[in-house]
Amino acid sequence: MRRSVAAVLTALLSTAALAASPGGAAQAHGPAAARPVVFLHGRNADSSAWDTMIARFRAAGTPGDRLFAWTYDTTRSTNEVTAGLLTQYVDAVLRRTGASQVDIVSHSLGSLPSRWYVKFGGGRATVRHWVSLAGPNHGTGIAALCALWDQGCKDMTPGSYVLTHLNSGDESPGPVDYTVLWSPCDETMLPQNSPQLQGARNVRTTCLKHNDLLTDAAVAAKVRATLEGARM
Repeated sequence: MRRSVAAVLTALLSTAALAASPGGAAQAHGPAAARPVVFLHGRNADSSAWDTMIARFRAAGTPGDRLFAWTYDTTRSTNEVTAGLLTQYVDAVLRRTGASQVDIVSHSLGSLPSRWYVKFGGGRATVRHWVSLAGPNHGTGIAALCALWDQGCKDMTPGSYVLTHLNSGDESPGPVDYTVLWSPCDETMLPQNSPQLQGARNVRTTCLKHNDLLTDAAVAAKVRATLEGARM
């Protein structure tokens, strides 16, 4: 699944949730309808994980040509590989749409490369809203089961190089708007409060399993409201 940056950029059109002709430029604090949304899946998944949420966004009025779901290799290094590829992907989305900023919505492992991009990769200038669903923001003990052969799992292990650097100093550096949705019934995040970040808007959901946050209607509504600037 290893691909060059050029290949990833070439794949932009196929991995976009609904690609269409570019629209007008978005303002930095403009409406969600004008600002592209980039979705990042979790471990051992692909862009199709977002099909239900994207359908809910479209049904609620978000233009399909502003919704992009990215597929990436979850076994590769968060900081050395994936965050850099995400930078290239976001740049391509901005060029395609003519926007100046994106919103990022991530699930599980996807929260780590997107956080790295924001904190260390220039994303503070290009990301308006960062939303994490059940992200291992302080690690999860279950990652030890696959950390020996899977770098993505190793990065999710409490105390890993990636987590140590992401959580040093300000856990949610501005001017990005940070929102975390976490479930008290998450069977994958151990401890279950691991997703919460200092300085973020931490929202407790109803009793949902880890992957249920991807398809739950109330979660989708909260995410969309967040991107529109509404307080929950």
